[in-house]
Amino acid sequence: MDVRDRNATQRVPTDAGLLLAAVEASGEAVLITSAALEEPGPRIEYVNPAFTRMTGYNAEEVLGLNPRLLQGSGTDRAVIDRMRAALAAGEPFQGEAVNYRKDGSTYTVEWLITPVRDPDGRIGHWVSAQRDVTERHAAEESQGLLVRELHHRVRNTLATVQAVLNASLRSSMGLADFRQVFTGRIASLAKTHTLITDARTQTVSFEGLLRTELEAYLEPGRSRVSLQGPQVPLASELAVPVGMALHELTVNAIRHGALADPDGRLEVTWTVDESPAGPVLRWTWDEHDGPPVALPSREGFGMELLNGLLTYRLKGKVDVAFDPDGLRVSAAVLLPRVR
Repeated sequence: MDVRDRNATQRVPTDAGLLLAAVEASGEAVLITSAALEEPGPRIEYVNPAFTRMTGYNAEEVLGLNPRLLQGSGTDRAVIDRMRAALAAGEPFQGEAVNYRKDGSTYTVEWLITPVRDPDGRIGHWVSAQRDVTERHAAEESQGLLVRELHHRVRNTLATVQAVLNASLRSSMGLADFRQVFTGRIASLAKTHTLITDARTQTVSFEGLLRTELEAYLEPGRSRVSLQGPQVPLASELAVPVGMALHELTVNAIRHGALADPDGRLEVTWTVDESPAGPVLRWTWDEHDGPPVALPSREGFGMELLNGLLTYRLKGKVDVAFDPDGLRVSAAVLLPRVR
């Protein structure tokens, strides 16, 4: 069937100049070579402007050369072998490979190579339509990383929820108390995840976690809470347990500590120190002028959860001192090295 018979409303241009103009205007690279596959192989007879933009070569620099000039050490030889086998059989071939621009930089190209046959049926040329898919591959890789990070975060979150549930059950004095304690802990966990998700870097600062828990006491003109330390971003695997630990300290301060007294004050300071194992976040939670300090009661302070989150899960260190002036907690956790 003649091409023009496929669609009565479509006219196929036969003017060579018009077809050339269409190819020249195409956003996809077009490469036409001779048909010979035996050494020295096909020779480039035509490239369109999209090809020169993609590779950095001018047409004059590649005409008469073998397309292999675009290949290099990073090119997958198995793909090239499959391409040669398909072309030797006179069949079209579609594939992807790493190519090299004139300046030596790499890009991933997707090409479709099609034979153009002479009236006698013999292959006279090969036409290759090529597309740079480097950005698409990078996006797919980034998406894969995000999915894996999401799975990892979900597993960590479920483990945290289980730990919170167990600690809440063991420390609660009844159903009403359990509901209040557990709901508060889950709400804190949700706030931390919101901070992480909203950030472009998928991290939250240590100060940001503190401010989320202590926002009611950070009003302008009030000096009950003092926060001092450098900017320290925390990824989810650190932010979640640290955020939960700060929540326990905040709840205890509001119920039994410095924030339960109108004259009470809280100072939180932190630093990042280098150690042989890597950077260490150290912070001190220092309460002053609150009610008389007593040993933590079972329902008043989530000590078990605090130790579980920082000591066992993060392999950190926690030191709790019940000073006459108020509760003082010092903690240290190892931060991952920045690559």
